[in-house]
Amino acid sequence: MRIIQLLPNLNEGGVERGAVDSNREYAKRGHESIVISNGGRLCEQIVKDGGEHIAFDVASKNILTAPWRVYRLKQLLKELNSDVIHARSRVPAWLVYLANKKLNIPFVTTVHGFNSVNAYSKVMTYGDRVICSSRFLIEHIKEHYGVADDIIRLIPRGIDLEYFDPNGLDIPWRDSFVERYNLSGKKIIVQVARITGWKDQLTTIKAFFAAKEKHPSLVLLLVGSVDKSRESYYGELASVIEGSKWRDDVIFTGNQSSIKEIFSLATLNISSSTKPETFGRANVEGMVMGVPLLASSIGAAFDYVQEGKTGFFFNPGDYKELSKLIEKSIEYRFDHAYIRNFAQTNFSLKQMVDKTIEVYKEVV
Repeated sequence: MRIIQLLPNLNEGGVERGAVDSNREYAKRGHESIVISNGGRLCEQIVKDGGEHIAFDVASKNILTAPWRVYRLKQLLKELNSDVIHARSRVPAWLVYLANKKLNIPFVTTVHGFNSVNAYSKVMTYGDRVICSSRFLIEHIKEHYGVADDIIRLIPRGIDLEYFDPNGLDIPWRDSFVERYNLSGKKIIVQVARITGWKDQLTTIKAFFAAKEKHPSLVLLLVGSVDKSRESYYGELASVIEGSKWRDDVIFTGNQSSIKEIFSLATLNISSSTKPETFGRANVEGMVMGVPLLASSIGAAFDYVQEGKTGFFFNPGDYKELSKLIEKSIEYRFDHAYIRNFAQTNFSLKQMVDKTIEVYKEVV
């Protein structure tokens, strides 16, 4: 098959990683893989992995330029003559929906985000098949858009088990990381998320400080980039940290590519989001590495947090409850092999690609 994926940009994020991983696997299986985006640092990876990247403005929300872009995209789609088009975000979906009206190329959408309920977001349900990464998202689109069961497909995002292999760690990098942040002999708590309000690092920090009183060996790593538009929130976090006697034990690492090495050091992984996660890739990546998860009790976390087996739930924003769970989990005897097996069985890249290819075959 000739497969086209469209997404706004190819930089940081779960949607981007999913497109890159899919591109690689499609190419491995002998499919022609084309990714259309406005560009980004992952474009080279698309080509390196055997796909083709085409730069096209499928990111701008400028309605004045939309008619011209729809026309140009229609010409491009004619030229590419693909078997299936897969849109992963709202602007690309609208452009494809309008450009494809007379072409009638089989059209698939993936609802990645918990977007505002409106006519603009509804386009993600216009595919011949609509893929959702969690049960939470399925209920969301059924409730608000009346999408029929027979066109919805549940396909959890896939984790590359070959990459997230505990036996394939970059030990020199990990040793250097431990030395740089003085982590030797520490119990490490990790939160992997962009520094933004709805990821609620503030609750994690406050819970960490409370738990630290009884467990002095704890260290908190906040792994994620600080968006320029979120610098005020970062400033708020920095102010709270600076006022604590434990300020040296909260470490902002910035964005990191060696996530598996960081998870290999972790005792606990935390997701304290105040808005529902539509999947939570980093949450499951931690599980693949055997790390239990403490997650706020909303959204897709219900697909993978099994209380007492793979982690525990707490109420969003309740730092006191989270603090108690941190203390409980440090002493709790999790079966790390069970956590790994559960994640590998249910959230592998292979299952995602297998199921997605089946969806493509359905519509073709």
